[in-house]
Amino acid sequence: MKKGSDNSIQKSDRDLFDQAWNVTRENHENNFIFYLPGMIRYGKMRGLYPALSLTGGRCQLLCEHCKGLLLKPMIRATDPETLITKCLKLAHSGHSGVLLSGGSDLQGRLPWGKFYQSIQKIKTETDLFLSVHSGFLDFSTAVALKEAGVDQALIDVMGDEETAKKIYHLDSLQKVIVSLENLFKSGLDVVPHIVAGLMYGKIHGEYDALRIISRFKPSSFVIVVLMPLKGTPMSGVLPPSPVEIARLIATARLMMPQTPISLGCERPRNKDGDLMEELAIYAGATRMAVWSKKTIDLALNLGLKPLFQPTCCSVPYREDYSNRLRMPLVNQGCLLP
Repeated sequence: MKKGSDNSIQKSDRDLFDQAWNVTRENHENNFIFYLPGMIRYGKMRGLYPALSLTGGRCQLLCEHCKGLLLKPMIRATDPETLITKCLKLAHSGHSGVLLSGGSDLQGRLPWGKFYQSIQKIKTETDLFLSVHSGFLDFSTAVALKEAGVDQALIDVMGDEETAKKIYHLDSLQKVIVSLENLFKSGLDVVPHIVAGLMYGKIHGEYDALRIISRFKPSSFVIVVLMPLKGTPMSGVLPPSPVEIARLIATARLMMPQTPISLGCERPRNKDGDLMEELAIYAGATRMAVWSKKTIDLALNLGLKPLFQPTCCSVPYREDYSNRLRMPLVNQGCLLP
């Protein structure tokens, strides 16, 4: 790590981060991609990649960390015609893509069946990139999503039975693993996500989740951090520390040297959040959703080239997406507020 970085970090962690940094530089170019999703406002800017809920605010599964609250800011599209209308409107207004999400039933499934034809129509009539929060699904559903034209599937992965049952209210961890297998076998591009700190702010099964994910060699991978939401049982807990998150990122980097790794949009926005961003870069991340000016300055000082894309951080970098907001660019092409 660079001299002058946080002196409270233990030597063992510094050594781990240095190793991860070196592996990252050996396997990835010096570009570092900063993303702005459509659900988040940054100053006067908002990304061109909104989330739509196929169930509105309804969810039966009601995971302990969410309780359906994350659905509230999403655009409602609870029937096929509404989904088509809203996506066509978004495409005509210059959006790059959408994230299709929604609440789950008691088995962790989303109501994909009634939306296959509408998804196909959206892909036929627009250039929108379609990501889905897949939920936990069988092989036939994964294949149907692929055939309908879905570009990318996002799925939460936990690494232990206790988290699967107590936090996600699933029957077993096996349902998660089988869902991963089904998604990859279907031919979909799959971007696994780990929510760090799901066990009431503690690192619990995350390293086991990394081991599960690494077996599949995903095209990219995202770590997000528990955001204690008011109105959930976790409202008063502390999320994992920046160093704990950096250790996860560094371990993921050593397990998956060639995989793009992102620090996702769900994470603290405070002093700890600033340090989390800094350490994520040292620990081997190659992408980040939302950013601080300090983090862009750090990337430049480390010889990285910041790039910008107003989409979810799971979406591969494309110049045509990057240029759509026509933002003022400075310092080797990076965006400052």
